Amino acid sequence: MSATYVTSPIDENAVKNLKAGERVLISGTIYTARDAAHKRMSETLQKGGELPFDIKGQTIYYVGPTPAKPGQVIGSAGPTTSGRMDKYTPSLLDRGLKGMIGKGYRNQEVIDSIKQNKAVYFAAIGGSGALIARSIKTMEVIAYEDLGPEAIHKLTVEDFPAVVIIDSEGTDWYQLGKQRFNSQENL
Repeated sequence: MSATYVTSPIDENAVKNLKAGERVLISGTIYTARDAAHKRMSETLQKGGELPFDIKGQTIYYVGPTPAKPGQVIGSAGPTTSGRMDKYTPSLLDRGLKGMIGKGYRNQEVIDSIKQNKAVYFAAIGGSGALIARSIKTMEVIAYEDLGPEAIHKLTVEDFPAVVIIDSEGTDWYQLGKQRFNSQENL
């Protein structure tokens, strides 16, 4: 099964062509942010402030990387559970966020916001943090350094492996999988 190449930042035309279940290899710039960073970004926006990076067209990877060993760019960089960012996600999508990478389900409000804003949710494979780290070529802390691994990092990635879970039309690969399983169960 071949993969589709995606460049981040992602433009709306590229997002529209991605379909739930499609394997992708992402190259370009992505940003890391987990719970604490999302909370700070939300508080900043509520106070009328600016985000620490231009979010338009960007992809956020839900990860708290481990420290790099000598000679490495980054330590293990496996995804964290995306649902913990759900309460913050719609406001970021409304400001132009186009992609998110994590693991697990998203709530209906996030799915609706993905559709409304023509964005995409990718999953990275949990437990494959060391493998994923190989696709990360550079890493730079750009905000909230006091949060340690949960700081916002700017990553340059090459062929970062992921799967489209929720596409810009709101099609959810997890739900499709359940439906297919249940239909086979009734045979």
